Formats: sequence, C-alpha cells, structure tokens
Amino acid sequence: MPDIKPLPGYLVQRFHGWKATSYQENKAWFRRLAASGQHPRAMVISCCDSRVHVTSIFGADEGEFFIHRNIANLVPPYNPDGEYHGTSAAVEYAVTALGVAHIVVLGHSNCGGVKGCHDMCCGQAPELELKSSFVGRWMDILRPGYQQVRNLPPEAQLQALEKQAVLISIKNLMSFPFIRTAVKEERLTLHALWTNTGEGEVEQYDPETDLFVTL
Repeated sequence: MPDIKPLPGYLVQRFHGWKATSYQENKAWFRRLAASGQHPRAMVISCCDSRVHVTSIFGADEGEFFIHRNIANLVPPYNPDGEYHGTSAAVEYAVTALGVAHIVVLGHSNCGGVKGCHDMCCGQAPELELKSSFVGRWMDILRPGYQQVRNLPPEAQLQALEKQAVLISIKNLMSFPFIRTAVKEERLTLHALWTNTGEGEVEQYDPETDLFVTL
C-alpha cells in the first residue's frame, strides 16, 4: 500500500467548521440531494486552476452543476479507441445519463496550461515535447489554436490562445455523435465563456461577430 498520511490539520478544522455551520443549517437539503440523486441542468468544463471557482462565479448551490476540470479546460476530439479518456467519459455521462441542457466551456486569464502550450509551440519548452510529458501531449489539442494567434502582437497572444482553447473545445464537442444529435434536436446548447479572474469579468463568445463580449 502507498504511504498515505492523515489529512492536514487545517483541512480537518475547515471540515468541522463546515459540518457545524453550512451542513447543519441545510441538513434537509443535503439529505434530499443524497436521496433523490443529481439532476444538474448544466455541465461546466473548466480549468484545474485553483483561482477558477465556478460555483462562486455563478452563485450555484450543491446539485446545480456537473463540473469537470482539467488542464486548460480542453475537450479532445471524439476518439473511441478503447483507451483512458476522462474528459470524454465525463461529457458522455453528462449528456447521455444526466441529460444536461447546457454545456459551458469556461476559459480564464493567466492560464498556466495555455502558457505551456504557447511556450512549447515557440520552442521554449522542450520538456513538454517529450512523449513522456502528460501535460505536453494534452496541450497538443491546442496546437491548432496557436496557429491562429501566432501573428498577433506578442502581448496579445496568450489571452487570444486562452480563448482559442475554449473555441477548440466547443468544436471538439461537436465531433461527439451524441452531442451533435442533442444539439440538432435542441435538447442541448453549447456555450463558450472566458473569465478575467483579476477583474471579476466574464466574456461570452458571439458567433455573429466572432468576438468574446462582456456579459
């Protein structure tokens, strides 16, 4: 067995604080959720970045969102090859089992994964080019986005690539047959968002103007 350690004390204290306040004040609601199962209306695909707090941004309660987080909020193309596909599995479950009505892809400012992809594509991160790099191979999904932003001024490339990560993920979502069907039948809508974590702003992609506009 691995050398598993007890939970750090500060997390234990925070748990007891939550149990004594939030849980006690909403015990009936938590028990109802546990008994009735989850029925989220939306799936949110966001970055693992600790600064991106999806439920806080949208004021969501427990049970409202089915949330999947990964490096740079990326969705790979549909590829049923029998290998391990955590993001694809989460998408499949959300659409075919939970029947969510919306999928939101949420990108964010100062994304470390996107910067890694940018550096890799510029030849400044050779360690990410190694076949053994999980991050590098995951960021290969975003390589086409770099081609879209490489001619922009250097100071604009990273933010533009963060938004490309969202749009590429939306495009890849549409490569899943069950998503195409659900969208065509108007049982599912896809949404492309980007948040500036420092300014507390959220921008939404407008396909008519091909721009992200502030909500």
